[in-house]
Amino acid sequence: MKQHNIVLLPGDGIGPEITAVTRSLLESAGHKFGFQLNIEEHIIGGSAIKSTGSPLPNTTLEACRQSDGVLLAAIGSPEFDSLPREQRPESGLLSLRSGLDLFANIRPVKINPALIHTSSLKPEVISGVDLMVVRELTGGIYFGNPKGRVKTIDGERAFNTMTYSTTEIERIAKVAFELAMDRRQKICSVDKANVLDVSQLWREQIDAISQQYPDIEISHLYVDNAAMQLVREPKQFDVILTGNLFGDILSDEAAMLTGSIGMLPSASLSTDGPGLFEPVHGSAPDIAGLNKANPIAMVLSAAMLLKIGLKEHQAAEALEIAVAKVLDQGFRTSDLMDKSLTPLTCSEMGDQLLKAL
Repeated sequence: MKQHNIVLLPGDGIGPEITAVTRSLLESAGHKFGFQLNIEEHIIGGSAIKSTGSPLPNTTLEACRQSDGVLLAAIGSPEFDSLPREQRPESGLLSLRSGLDLFANIRPVKINPALIHTSSLKPEVISGVDLMVVRELTGGIYFGNPKGRVKTIDGERAFNTMTYSTTEIERIAKVAFELAMDRRQKICSVDKANVLDVSQLWREQIDAISQQYPDIEISHLYVDNAAMQLVREPKQFDVILTGNLFGDILSDEAAMLTGSIGMLPSASLSTDGPGLFEPVHGSAPDIAGLNKANPIAMVLSAAMLLKIGLKEHQAAEALEIAVAKVLDQGFRTSDLMDKSLTPLTCSEMGDQLLKAL
């Protein structure tokens, strides 16, 4: 029997609840489709700080490096907001991305017909939306140097550096172009080339690489216009390619087209080595432990793990079909509720998904 080594990172807040649901589904899918998942759970984020003082213990990072794929639930809690930035839970995630060289973040945004009325946008605007945000993940302003805070005669000054090299731009662009080849063959590259030198280099390199893909239609938008177009006419987009900062913002905006950020998965990939798969939502500490969380984004992240990380395409498709079936039957967690539908807790949603699978 084929075997895969998986690391689960429940993290903080609602993480353990949605992880429990997802682990049951993964184990069921493996049994159904003839492969074995060797699953290890490790700590990260706030839970790791409490246990070890570090948001990313070396044992967690090493286990992730030795795995075939990593599935992360969520990290973060207000109780750590007073800590220095490098000691907060979010720094553990940045260190994990850097430690695994996860330079490409992929966020699919596809409207489920059963949820079309949960979006704040008109149904005719979002019906048929099927786009993908490709975000560069290990460069840009989050990782650029110099950065810091200094005392000046005018008071304290803080600064960060946005920087990209041609190599960094080329490798994320190739990911986007290869994805577009299997989709509608359209890429919109988002930058701020009218203001930023780094964006001018970005645009030049994207245009140069596009010459290698003559079948791909390439366009460019400034980030402010792209943000507007996402809510004005989202169906115009197929693949959106952008840098770390702009991708962070636009991918969350795109997520809300679906009506709930609790519905969407993501994948972060390296050139080789294990990928990191995680829902785009946060740790939702306000509902942690109340069994109210929506586990679907975590389940769909597991489907991306199966499809992209493990090449278990049948199992991935079965998970996606199970999600669609449960939603079509009118089952919802509280974030998606309508008075005509059936409310479920997190664990009850897991039971229905298992039944559908």
